[in-house]
Amino acid sequence: MLAPALTSADYLRAFQSLMPRGRVWNADPDSIQTKAAAGLAPSYAAQTARSNNLLIDAFPSTTYELLPEWEATLGLPDPCAGPSPSTQARRNQVVARLVNAGGQSATYFKRLASDLGYAIDVTNHAPFRCGQSTAGQSVGGQDWSHTWSIYAATNTVVRFAAGQSVAGESLGSWGNSVLECELGAAAPAHTILLFTYGDAPTLDDANTLYTITNVTLPGAFA
Repeated sequence: MLAPALTSADYLRAFQSLMPRGRVWNADPDSIQTKAAAGLAPSYAAQTARSNNLLIDAFPSTTYELLPEWEATLGLPDPCAGPSPSTQARRNQVVARLVNAGGQSATYFKRLASDLGYAIDVTNHAPFRCGQSTAGQSVGGQDWSHTWSIYAATNTVVRFAAGQSVAGESLGSWGNSVLECELGAAAPAHTILLFTYGDAPTLDDANTLYTITNVTLPGAFA
């Protein structure tokens, strides 16, 4: 059911329909009675419009005026968003915090990144193992067992969007600080999280591990 879109004219007709019948109760547009009712009608129309807006503002994905209340409830804003985040970025953080049910799988972190407005790939690594790894793959210690990589665009762009951004905001903002900060906070404490920007590598011939290039891990060597 859609919210009622009632105008001043609708309220004026409602006022006039509630008046007693008779010559004294003149509904002529130029009568004093009609002009007095017409002066009151805009206040009721404005109240209706504000009530309808509250239905939109009550949802975190579309909120604007209630955004500070949503943020205060979730401990936001925080340093992850930087000094002057856009309204869209702030909403994304609110939604991500609300729907975050926790997890440690690649699917979970992809979904978390998506809620923040980023598209990523996730790779879990492992030490070089005879009989499983192949020539050309990186060789390293046990740190590889607790290492995983996030592959994202070289520089994610959040563009101005009608209905989500507001007047005065830039037409686009660049950066991955929110992604790195939020995923870093959500990553298991014993893991090593690497961020790599650009296209994600493809599976090797053994279809077991990703071939990693230009990445240095503690205790790892190529």
